[in-house]
Amino acid sequence: QNTFRPPWFHRNVMTEFMGLIYGKYDAKKGKNGSGGFVPGGASLHSIMTPHGPDAASYDANVKNPCDEPTKFEGGLAFMFESSAMCKLSQYALNCEQRERDYASCWDGLDRAFPTQAE
Repeated sequence: QNTFRPPWFHRNVMTEFMGLIYGKYDAKKGKNGSGGFVPGGASLHSIMTPHGPDAASYDANVKNPCDEPTKFEGGLAFMFESSAMCKLSQYALNCEQRERDYASCWDGLDRAFPTQAE
């Protein structure tokens, strides 16, 4: 009740490898209808790398009152977590399918916590 459904912007003490098998992923809708996280896609977030829902998904879900339970039936995703640091292959770093502007999905995400300097 009254929960925020997609994962929040966070860092982990482990490495996360995530993929989408089919359907939609509700925390990465994409900017301007660009599709976001698509079936067959995967992401790798190494230890202590900040990540989370894109700005559009975050904004939409913060405004959702979450006053009724919902069951997500729009897709199938998976996640592996490991305490090991994973190294990308040269192919993964250089392939044409690599989303080179991946970090731009967080453009417009407002800071929720002040820094020590503030």
